[in-house]
Amino acid sequence: MEPIENKNDNSDLPEEYVQGFAIFSGIKIDLSCRVLIPRPETEFWVTKAVDDLLNLKRRNLRILDIFSGSGCVGIAVAKSLPDARVDFGDIDPRSITQIKINIAANQIPQGFTNVYKSDIFNDIPPCLYDAILANPPYIDPARIAEVQDSVLDHEPHGALFSANGGLRIIEDFLKQAIKFLKPGGFIYLEFDALQMGAIEDLAEIGGYMSISFFKDQYGEWRFAKISK
Repeated sequence: MEPIENKNDNSDLPEEYVQGFAIFSGIKIDLSCRVLIPRPETEFWVTKAVDDLLNLKRRNLRILDIFSGSGCVGIAVAKSLPDARVDFGDIDPRSITQIKINIAANQIPQGFTNVYKSDIFNDIPPCLYDAILANPPYIDPARIAEVQDSVLDHEPHGALFSANGGLRIIEDFLKQAIKFLKPGGFIYLEFDALQMGAIEDLAEIGGYMSISFFKDQYGEWRFAKISK
């Protein structure tokens, strides 16, 4: 398949890019680097993940926000769990810059975060996390016609599309993530509803103890909790 290229027409520039920020979990997230715009569906499951983390009743939790984009997921967690250590990982240099901007803008204390430019886990130092929160690229390129024009024209395609029916990056992620989880640790993973069966198989093959699927606020299967 030929690479998908962004267009240059700014006539349908998303409102979040025009104003330069989005609100996510009540937090102002800067988007000046034009990274992926945070979605309400993601905000929904992050709220659930935060509740799970609070219910652990542990101090000094260690959490990884991977495929971070703007850093909205990890920053929402850091604001809700101020004694947690939250690491961020993304392959896109724009995202690395954007994450650092948002960490500073939201006054996350120094020493409580690390930001890694990494292709999945390749350049993340060995560490065991209580939770890994993942919103990977998962759209099947064959379904490009279903994606809004404003998204195709302006948002980074590397944060949206993945080969093998949208599953290639998820497959690589699940193969590696189990090595970065503490016993009893868990993953929250966003996905497309058509991928449920394949993700369940990948979790079983990968040696995870359990997987549960959940719908978003719109009634669509949207995220999984996968436990080690």
